[in-house]
Amino acid sequence: MSLDRRTLISAAAATGALAAASPALAKESSMPRLFPVLEAIIAAWKKQDVEGVLACVTDDIVWRNSSGYAPAIKGKAAMRTALNTMKAAIKPGSNTWRIFDYAESADRLFMEGVDEFDLTTGQHVAIPYAGSLQFRGALVSEWREYFDGRISSDMKAGKPMSAEVTEMLDRPLAK
Repeated sequence: MSLDRRTLISAAAATGALAAASPALAKESSMPRLFPVLEAIIAAWKKQDVEGVLACVTDDIVWRNSSGYAPAIKGKAAMRTALNTMKAAIKPGSNTWRIFDYAESADRLFMEGVDEFDLTTGQHVAIPYAGSLQFRGALVSEWREYFDGRISSDMKAGKPMSAEVTEMLDRPLAK
């Protein structure tokens, strides 16, 4: 089957119109720009390297890490304090924070994953969540996390992981 010039031009125009109408579709096949920053944050946190995490955020970071039930943590100094408090409660080497899916749009990274770790008091905690990172340049300027606080509270109190949470955790990692 051969294409005439008019069909070829129409097809090219339609492809261009689709890309113009949906920049996200046009970028879908491109390499991620923002996800590697999240990977660096995860690698640092798995080593409980607070300064490594902070190297990836702006000085005026706004971290909404409580799903709305506590005020936002504002500024790098406040984030350092919060991370050091978390670090003290988490058994070293037990963090297996994982990302299952993500999407990038302009200067925002959306993610879905699980934060899983052992507390120094012995409880195993696995919290499925979704989140959004807003970037300014190559640094995170706002970090929002959404999760069910009841799951976190129950597991921190020593209750077993539900079958539903276990099923959510058994997924392939994002690449």
